[in-house]
Amino acid sequence: MNKCLSILLAFLAYTGLQAQELNCQVNVVVDNKVEVSSTEQEIINQMKQSITEIMNNTAWTKDKFKVEERINCNLQIQIREIPATGAYRGDIQVSSVRPAFNSNYNSTVFNFQDENFQASFARGAVLNYVPNQYRDNLTSILAFYAYYIIGMDYDSFSLKGGTPYFQEAQQIVTLAQTGGASGWKSSESSKRNRFYLVDNMLQPVFEPFRVCLYQYHRLGIDQLYDKKEEGKKAIIASLNLLSPIMATRPNTVNVVSFLFGKTTELKNIYSDSELKEKQDLVNLLKKLDPANATRYSTILE
Repeated sequence: MNKCLSILLAFLAYTGLQAQELNCQVNVVVDNKVEVSSTEQEIINQMKQSITEIMNNTAWTKDKFKVEERINCNLQIQIREIPATGAYRGDIQVSSVRPAFNSNYNSTVFNFQDENFQASFARGAVLNYVPNQYRDNLTSILAFYAYYIIGMDYDSFSLKGGTPYFQEAQQIVTLAQTGGASGWKSSESSKRNRFYLVDNMLQPVFEPFRVCLYQYHRLGIDQLYDKKEEGKKAIIASLNLLSPIMATRPNTVNVVSFLFGKTTELKNIYSDSELKEKQDLVNLLKKLDPANATRYSTILE
């Protein structure tokens, strides 16, 4: 009995070390105006389950993650059209967080609404990602965001640590362009798509953004517990790094989505700051992202 128990404990320890990288919560919502038959609802439920399984059970990297080290993330799929049975169009909201050192707080690292969600899913289908292969648009979208989430997370812990995962995401973009669905090409009218999301991250002009990701989280967020004032100064210093990017690439999707997702966090962090420090922060945010100036003004409230 003792021998069996030892084997079981060893197995559990091993599987714990082999835990995959993502802890992904998936939700699929259909617009009220879209009629859904019982058959269609069954397929949608199966699709949700398959998405959950591919995101959480695929080994996206060669790194070993403990269960508690997995990256917490969310996929919210909003179905706005069902042009045919098993065919879906809509939006997908993708977000991820990482823990702050010495606290229970989770800081949002990535938060993006992709308006080019197109997917086909057959009853009983199993989603399976194979590197360097294009299988279907849904699998490509999920694999792209898995690698992008991992890349952003690694960038937040080590300087440009996410590079290999952004490169994987870029390879997925290249292969998915053959499928003809929207969201993958540089020629599309909107630059809020997957092509630009990852291409920007690998361009030299966006290196200050990646330095910002690291400094904001490691020198800022992770210092707030022990050295709050130093952490707050580091956060503002990291955001100042974004000025050259926004001067040459205004409204760029990466920076705008990052700042937009940080507004509530910044409001909470600087809630006890002097008015001048708050005003300096708000003025910087408005300069970086004038389109969302009203949102950043709430930090002063």
